[in-house]
Amino acid sequence: MNKQYDNILVPVDLAHASSWRKALPEAVAFALRHQSQLHLMTVVPDADIPAIAVHLPDNIDQKIRRKGQEALEQLSQREIPQDLSSRTVVAQGRVDKQILRVAAEVGADLIVMASHRPKTSDYLFSANAAYVTRHAACSVMVVREKQEEH
Repeated sequence: MNKQYDNILVPVDLAHASSWRKALPEAVAFALRHQSQLHLMTVVPDADIPAIAVHLPDNIDQKIRRKGQEALEQLSQREIPQDLSSRTVVAQGRVDKQILRVAAEVGADLIVMASHRPKTSDYLFSANAAYVTRHAACSVMVVREKQEEH
């Protein structure tokens, strides 16, 4: 019996195309096959840290979220077919915790995210994939980005 996926969550790092280049098309294919709603999300930095907040402009968190939302919507318009039910979600804070929070909030029954053999700059997202895989209440599909041989 095939599992039905009603809500598919795809967390992406807008600064790294490798976080969505392979994973997002996989998620789109699953969503089309299962007539699911696709939830494309990103997590933006949290600037509300008391030690640095006093040195930042007022409403910096709202500005960061707004820029993240605009960039996420552009990615969604480029990469997700219009006939697919989808929405964008911007969270703020610790990436792994926010992915799990949003998954619970949207009732995700599948999380599709990227992971790959990490370079120095990629350890953060790879560590998040490992954490989400261990702690998610739903199925997690980790799509590995193929690395070129050196």
